[in-house]
Amino acid sequence: MAQGAVIHVAPEQPTRAVCVLGTAVQLDVHSSAPEDCRSFSIAASPGVVVEVTHGPPIKKRSTASKWPLVPGLEVSLQVKAASSSTDDQKVQISYYGPKTSRVQALLYLTGVEISLLADVTRTGKATCTRAMTDKRTWTWGPHGQGAILLVNCDKDNPKSSAPDCEDERVLGHKDLQDMTLMTLSTKAPEDFFTQHRLLLHVAKAEMEKVRVFQATRDGRPARYKAVLGPQKPSHCLKLRGGQHRADFYVEGRAFADASFPGLVSLGVSLLDSSNPELPDTLLFQDSVVFRVAPWIMTPNTQPPQEVYVSRISDNEGFLKSVAALAKKAKCTLTVSPEEENMDDQWMQDEMEFGYIQAPHKTLPVVFDSPRDRGLKDFPIRRVMGPNMGYVTRGLATEEVTGLDSFGNLEVSPPVVVGEKQYPLGRILIGNSSYPSKDSRDMHEALRDFLRAQRVQAPVELYSDWLSVGHVDEFLSFVPAPDRKGFRLLLASPRACYRLFQKLQQEGHGEALLFQGVQRRKQQTIKAVLSNKVLKEQNDYAQSCIDWNRGLLKRELGLAEGDIVDLPQLFKLTGNSRATLRVAAFFPNMVNMLVLGKHLGIPKPFGPLIHGRCCLEERVRALLEPLGLRCVFIDDFASYHLLHGEVHCGTNVRRQPFAFKWWHMQP
Repeated sequence: MAQGAVIHVAPEQPTRAVCVLGTAVQLDVHSSAPEDCRSFSIAASPGVVVEVTHGPPIKKRSTASKWPLVPGLEVSLQVKAASSSTDDQKVQISYYGPKTSRVQALLYLTGVEISLLADVTRTGKATCTRAMTDKRTWTWGPHGQGAILLVNCDKDNPKSSAPDCEDERVLGHKDLQDMTLMTLSTKAPEDFFTQHRLLLHVAKAEMEKVRVFQATRDGRPARYKAVLGPQKPSHCLKLRGGQHRADFYVEGRAFADASFPGLVSLGVSLLDSSNPELPDTLLFQDSVVFRVAPWIMTPNTQPPQEVYVSRISDNEGFLKSVAALAKKAKCTLTVSPEEENMDDQWMQDEMEFGYIQAPHKTLPVVFDSPRDRGLKDFPIRRVMGPNMGYVTRGLATEEVTGLDSFGNLEVSPPVVVGEKQYPLGRILIGNSSYPSKDSRDMHEALRDFLRAQRVQAPVELYSDWLSVGHVDEFLSFVPAPDRKGFRLLLASPRACYRLFQKLQQEGHGEALLFQGVQRRKQQTIKAVLSNKVLKEQNDYAQSCIDWNRGLLKRELGLAEGDIVDLPQLFKLTGNSRATLRVAAFFPNMVNMLVLGKHLGIPKPFGPLIHGRCCLEERVRALLEPLGLRCVFIDDFASYHLLHGEVHCGTNVRRQPFAFKWWHMQP
C-alpha cells in the first residue's frame, strides 16, 4: 500500500498536515500529551475517519468518549474525499489528567488524491483501474497481481539499425502499443502545488532497465517526452490544482538476467517544499512494480507461421524441397540470398524464435546467437522490424564455441513432472558431462539469460560427445493426437542394428547403403553388421543417448510410451583421444523440420528392399500412425557432408502459446 508520514500534534499551536485519499496516516497522540495526562478524546470533521486500535488483543471502535493513554494504542486518520480548499478538515485532540482538566491540540488536514494506476489486474484494458491490492508486490498465478512490461525491442523506425528501446523517441501509435500505460491521478486544492511538488522516480539501480514517456496534450497531436530512464532517475512534475490525469508510457529496456531479476518499481513522492530554507519534506509515496515479460521459446508442437532458409551455391534442390513443404504447411517462406549470407547455410544455428507477451500485446522476438558467421547480421538486418523484436547476448570471439550455436537450444512441449507443471515446456541445452581441458559448454551468459526468464526452467543435457555438439543431433519433438500430445524422438543406433539384423535374417544382407550418392562408398547391410569398430562406436553413442534418455524422462515426466526411437548410426571423428567425438554415419533423420503434421526428414539413403528405402519405411511406420506426413529431403551434399541436416539448415517462427505466462507458478 501507499505510505504516508506520521503526524505529530502539539497543544501549543495548530498543526497542519496532508492526508492522501485512500491512505491511513498515523496520528501520534503520545509524544504531545502533557506529562500528567492519562486519557484523551478525539473530535473530527465529518470528512475524516478516525480509528483507534488498542492491543493486544486488538479492539476497534469508531467513537469513544475517552481513551486511555497506554502503550500499544494507535490512532489512524483517513479522509473521505479530496479537499476543495486548504485546511478544510479539522481534528481536535483533548487530553485529560488528575491535574489537567482539559488540554487541546488542533490539527488541520488537507485531503488530496494522488495515485499511480496501472494494469495490475492484467485485464489488458487501455484504461487503468484503481488497484485493490498492494501495488508494490508482484505475484504469479491465475489470481496473481502486478503490472507487466514489454522490452520495446522491435524496430518501428525504418531508418534505424537499433531496437526502439535504444532511443528517446515515440514513433507513433504502433510504438506506444509496445509500451505499458501508467496513469497518475491527482485532485487537490487550487493553491496546493504552490507549496508542494510531486516527484516521479525510479531507483538508480533500475533506471537503465526502463524508460518512461510522459504524454503532453498542449498541442495536437500528442507529444511524448522521456522523463525517466538512463541517467534520469527522477522527474519533477508540473501540476496545477484541481482534478487532473497524466498518462505515462513505460517501455522495458532489458530482459531479466543474472544481475537483474526483471522487476522495476516506479514511484511518486509528495514533497513539502513550503520552506525555501530547508530541504523538501517527504509526505507520501506510492509505487507500482512491473515485471519485464520473459522471452519464451516455442516448441515443434506449436503451429508454424514462417520458415527461414539460406540460398547457397549448391542447395537449389534442398531449397525447392523446403519451399514445397512450407507451402503444404501454409507457411510463409523467407530466403536469405547468397550475397547476404556469405555461403552460411546454418540458419538454425544463427537464431532462435520466441515471443514476449503482456495482456495488451504479444510480440515475436528473435534471439540472435553469438556465433559470428556469414549470417551474423541476418537477424538484426532482415528479421528485426515492426512487430518483430530482437535480443542477443554478445560474447568475445574467443569465448564462443560450437555449443553456443542455437542448434544446441531446444524446448519441450508443455509437460507435467510429478506435481510440478510446466505449461510452456522446458528449455533444453547441451553441455559436457563433466569439466575437462577439452570439454565444451554453452556459455554461462547464455545459460544465465535462459534461466532468468524463469517460465521454461532449463534442463542441461549431455551433448559434448557429438562432433558438432548440438542437442538437435539426437532429439526432436513431433505433435501426436494422444498421450501427452507429442512424442520425443531419439536417434537410436540400437534400433538401427535391430532393423539391419532382421533384414539380414530375411536374406537382404547384400542390400546397399548410399546408392546413388557421390563421395560416399556404398556398403552392404552385412558389411555394416560385421564392422566391429563401427559397432563399438555406436555402442558408445547409444550409451550417451541412453544417459540423456534417463535425464529427459526424469526432467520432463516422460514414460517409454512417449518416446520413439528412430534408427540411426554414428561414426567417430577426430585425430586424437581428446578430440574424438561422434557424427552421423548417414543423414541424421532425427534432425528434421517439423511444420505441423508435415515433417521434412533428411533422406537417409538406406538399403533398398523391394525398391524402397528400409530406413524411410521404418520411420514412416513409426510416425505416420500419429497422423504425420513424412517427406524425405536430400541434404547429403550441401548439409550432411558438413555435419548438418535439414533442421540445421532451416528455422521456424511459430504461433505463441495460448497459455498466459503470468498464470503459472515458476
